[in-house]
Amino acid sequence: MDLFSHSWTALRTAVAELADEGFARPSGCTGWLVRDLVCHLVIDAQDVLITLVTPTDAEPTRDAVTYWEVADAPPAGDDPLDALIVRLAAAYEEPWLLKFHLDDVGSAAGRAAGLADPALRVGTRDVVLTAGDYLSAYVLEWTLHHLDLIAHLPGAAEPPAESLAGSRRMLEEIAGAAFPASWSDKDALLVGTGRRAPTDAERAELGDLAAKLPFVIG
Repeated sequence: MDLFSHSWTALRTAVAELADEGFARPSGCTGWLVRDLVCHLVIDAQDVLITLVTPTDAEPTRDAVTYWEVADAPPAGDDPLDALIVRLAAAYEEPWLLKFHLDDVGSAAGRAAGLADPALRVGTRDVVLTAGDYLSAYVLEWTLHHLDLIAHLPGAAEPPAESLAGSRRMLEEIAGAAFPASWSDKDALLVGTGRRAPTDAERAELGDLAAKLPFVIG
């Protein structure tokens, strides 16, 4: 629960500190500008709020790791929701409006997470899991999108070290294998999720795991 708050606060702070021109830069999400990614974060915050007030008596069907679906390839950008987010982001017109909306909804999501009972069972995406597992899963979401946010913004603050380490552990559980111990947590996440291609030397270090890349989380 604490790591959720830490990673989410860091991501929202990074958005709040962006210069206006940064919103028109590419993000680490293929086909999305930074403004599109920030708009997606508003939707994510809404999802957190909705899920935390959707309790159920059903038995959990997923945990923090199995919550995530793994695809074979990155999104192509033709998903209707992805296209809608691009149009919504453009409708904001001024970066300060996006900043305001994310701060408003994002702060509420953060407060709701802090008040949630970790043992509460919640339903989302046709699955059931505890609130604690749901919020733990989102640490990976926040951390990867923090890396996406700053992908083309030199000097921007990186995700907290604890978030990077926790997300790496989760990705390794999803992958069923560990990335080389010599790799930084950031490199493991970027290469592991296909956000950048491994170098020849890195591919050699990966061994058999190289053939399984990338693990596209969604």
